[in-house]
Amino acid sequence: MISEKQNIHLSKLLSYTLRHKPEEYGIELDENGWASIDELIKKLSAHNEDINFEILQHIVDTNNKKRFAFNEDFTKIRASQGHSVDVELGYSEKQPPAILYHGTVEKFLSSILTAGLQKMQRHHVHLSADRTTAIKVGERRGKPIILEIKAREMFTAGYKFYISDNGVWLTDHVPVNFITQ
Repeated sequence: MISEKQNIHLSKLLSYTLRHKPEEYGIELDENGWASIDELIKKLSAHNEDINFEILQHIVDTNNKKRFAFNEDFTKIRASQGHSVDVELGYSEKQPPAILYHGTVEKFLSSILTAGLQKMQRHHVHLSADRTTAIKVGERRGKPIILEIKAREMFTAGYKFYISDNGVWLTDHVPVNFITQ
């Protein structure tokens, strides 16, 4: 269908557009982060991107991180999480497992151990249910350091957790006292 290089390019473009800068391509997201598929294809094509519905479906179906989702009638698409634009994804609160994980690198460790995990420009802090995923996340920036998050203790203390459509655990902040290295 499309080359791996093209798949990676378009996947990154979709992440950028649907999570951070829809206005750069003239795309409008609704309050829940959904974009019209017809509008998305039209606007990206106008920027010389080779995309159609079949290619879009291939990207959604084959993305190993399940970063994107279609609505029920396949007229809209959105990113599953990681937005820096204001959207309400509609996730309901969930009780997390006892331990969740966060992959990071040495240069961020001091700040994390001082102020905890902050959501920064995103809507939530992203946590993984398993060490393997956290390692992959940390490896994107260098030698990974895996932090264990006492998620059940946080939940019991009143912190809210959500799980995205692609299995990423989300919370607003992780205080230092719930983090172990």
